[in-house]
Amino acid sequence: LFDVVLLAMIVLSALIVVMDSVENIRFHKTFLAIEWLMNIIFTAEYVVRIMVVKNKKDYIFSMMGVIDFLSILPFYIGIFTPEAKYLMIIRLFRLLRVFRILNMMDYMDDGHYILQSLRSSSRKIYIFLMFITIIVVVLGALMHIIEGGKNGFHNIPVSIYWAVVTITTVGYGDISPATPLGKLLSVVLMLCGYSIIAVPTGIVSSQMRECMNKAKKLCDCCGNIDNDGDARYCKQCGHKIVEESS
Repeated sequence: LFDVVLLAMIVLSALIVVMDSVENIRFHKTFLAIEWLMNIIFTAEYVVRIMVVKNKKDYIFSMMGVIDFLSILPFYIGIFTPEAKYLMIIRLFRLLRVFRILNMMDYMDDGHYILQSLRSSSRKIYIFLMFITIIVVVLGALMHIIEGGKNGFHNIPVSIYWAVVTITTVGYGDISPATPLGKLLSVVLMLCGYSIIAVPTGIVSSQMRECMNKAKKLCDCCGNIDNDGDARYCKQCGHKIVEESS
């Protein structure tokens, strides 16, 4: 029951933060009273957790401990410093506590595969980003020359902005070429954008597959390679897995 009530309060708190951005209801007394009540409850829960856990330091500096602290801190800062009201947006971090309430933290543990993949492929991604930067700068400058500084392409920085928007296939439409050659360059840049988007996805996904394969253990008895990295026995035949010597 407590988890259900806490979940409802977290969602309600997030809704209040969203509604607080609406000008005509920002200082609604009902919202303010509810926010006061919920912050007192969240603060009490945070203090109680610190008091009851065995290793207080581990909880305080854990991911969820930091989130719990950051979710209540802006409210008290805003009391003494009204200019810091924009820190209230940090309260939306409370939504991450839903993972703990719904027992979904185990799924977050698999996130190390993503982080490890990003670290392993960082050099390739940097090279790719440098290549894209060169493309948008060159094509942006070229479009500025083609359009003659007209049709919104008043300078090279604005033209580079157009190139970024076009190559990412966002296409705001606030700036568009009018000359035939400019339109042709736009088509080429759009077509390149579709292929460029797939490049970092392929780099990270291939690296992630490699990391996951390294974490698997091979069973010498049945040949099953789908055993977890910390497995001691094969999940298929039950045979003890021999640890590989480093």
